[in-house]
Amino acid sequence: MNNPSFSVSMQNQTDRETFWEQQAENLPWFKRWTNALKWEEPFAHWFVNGQINASYACLDVHIKNGRQDKVAFYWEDECGNNRTVTYGQLFIMTNKYASIMCDAGVQSGDVVIVYLPMTPEAAAAMLAIARIGATQSVVFSGFSAAALRDRIDDAHAKFVFTADVVYRKGRYINLKQLVDQALEAPCTIKNVFVIKRLEQECSSVQGRDLIVNHLYEQAADFVEPVHVESNHPLFILYTSGTTGKPKGITHSTGGYLTYVYATIKWAFNVQEDSVYWCTADIGWITGHSYVIYGPLMHGISSIMYEGAPDYPAPDQWWKLIAKYKATIFYTSPTALRMFKRYDIEHIIKHDLSSLKILGSVGEPINPEVWQWYHDVIGGKRCPVIDTWWQTETGGFMIAPTAGLELVDLKPGSATKPMPGIEADVVDELGNSVPAGTKGFLVIKKPWPGMTIGLYNDSERFKAVYWSRFKGMYYSGDYAIKDDNGYFWLLGRADEVLNIAGHRIGTAEIESATVTVLEVAEAAAIGVFHPIKGECVVIFAILRDGFTSSLELEKSIIQSVKTQIGSFVVPSGVYFVASLPKTRSGKIMRRVLRAVLEGLPVGDVTTLENEASVDEIKCVYEQVSSLLSKSKSSSACSA
Repeated sequence: MNNPSFSVSMQNQTDRETFWEQQAENLPWFKRWTNALKWEEPFAHWFVNGQINASYACLDVHIKNGRQDKVAFYWEDECGNNRTVTYGQLFIMTNKYASIMCDAGVQSGDVVIVYLPMTPEAAAAMLAIARIGATQSVVFSGFSAAALRDRIDDAHAKFVFTADVVYRKGRYINLKQLVDQALEAPCTIKNVFVIKRLEQECSSVQGRDLIVNHLYEQAADFVEPVHVESNHPLFILYTSGTTGKPKGITHSTGGYLTYVYATIKWAFNVQEDSVYWCTADIGWITGHSYVIYGPLMHGISSIMYEGAPDYPAPDQWWKLIAKYKATIFYTSPTALRMFKRYDIEHIIKHDLSSLKILGSVGEPINPEVWQWYHDVIGGKRCPVIDTWWQTETGGFMIAPTAGLELVDLKPGSATKPMPGIEADVVDELGNSVPAGTKGFLVIKKPWPGMTIGLYNDSERFKAVYWSRFKGMYYSGDYAIKDDNGYFWLLGRADEVLNIAGHRIGTAEIESATVTVLEVAEAAAIGVFHPIKGECVVIFAILRDGFTSSLELEKSIIQSVKTQIGSFVVPSGVYFVASLPKTRSGKIMRRVLRAVLEGLPVGDVTTLENEASVDEIKCVYEQVSSLLSKSKSSSACSA
């Protein structure tokens, strides 16, 4: 599929601005902008003075175009409960939520916390907040009361939109109770909007809590969307904050929507008849950009699932793909590695022939996992759209483009930058490195999807992203660019080990580990060593049907030695059944490291399986002997 706007030659900033103006024309603006870009490094303001509304762009345009009966979401949970929500139904729900919030005094510019499970109501709440010109801050429903309170305080939020419960792995988690705990001490919150999902009563604070179900019928069916300026903050999304204060990444409305609208089309070639499933939770940027705003602006049908990927059975996801005839499937390498462990029978018993395009997000994907994804899930016919991007970038930055001219794919590579994106790999001084050389991934020119800053913390924004390399956005990721201009992502530059002066990313060690046939997943952790700085310990999960052995440990060590070098030979390999992960699939290496060092593991309320920590602790006696050797300078010998 060719896009005529791509004929623009971006030799200078004027051409670049013209290019992005052409993309912005695809959105329904109430008032056209006067300036495409106001660039005051490092702050970019796109489509200045243009007026738009995200809720209008996602819903009203489709109602006016006769799509009110088209499916917006096929929703299902672990128990098989399901609903089909049309664009017309989502439109009414959104307007009623907007009416309820307006009646409670929510105004344009107020910050509203969204603390909801993966349901259509969550989408409606987000769109309702945007409709009335307020700013949303979605907090992942797996976060603890303390994490919720941190975000409330930092954003000076005035309202919370939540539910009584969230459903996960066969049990209900009391969300409202967590909200009550977060609000025990005085704060800025005026009202809590509560959606009741269960018939039994839930806690309620008189004068503060408003039960949405009781107010719904009397709420207005239509609320006029507020015309906000393009750079009005649409949302604040906080990083997970495993260490230090969480960062409130803030995104605009017009520039962000323009970028998301364009990139989902370019990458996935969404069509009128697409049935799209992005497995991300709304609590993360992927859920914002490619579960809510991108798909809804294009008017396509999406699958929304509330629950764990392998509960109640390992074939849960594949069953849903077959049931709803998904054409586009977008998930994380972590999930894929988990499924790769299971017997292939869980997959092949379901008809996945409807799939046309596969996607990967969240971390570098190992070539072996990429190939398995392509062959087993995609039937060797679906391109794998491996996407690199971040919360800060708003949308895809480096990825293949099935919606344009699809480049030749290389397993494990995110391929090339999106149109209009100038990416590079540089050394410590900011100079471009030769092909094949590892360096730091940077972006050299502003783009519409970029964050407009950290909420109430401009200096930190400058320091974190713009101080290391003059005039360049620093991603914090390692990468290599090959002779063909393809980018290979190597993981976070701050997830690196320093071994005898050599810096090596944990992702590289883990990738070398999973090339061993028996290994499904791995986590590499650094252990203190007084001479080398750090040495490596690996926790490995085996595929079904394989058992641990000394020979297998030797195979893993040899694989790392062969692929990376003898300087990084692991000092120990520990075989476990599970790893401590958040519900978004991120391995919490700090927990592993705390166990290794005999320190408190800290807050583990965001873990998918808290029992995994107990299992890791069971190998502590083995690890402690390793640590004692490290302290006497005899461990970690190459």
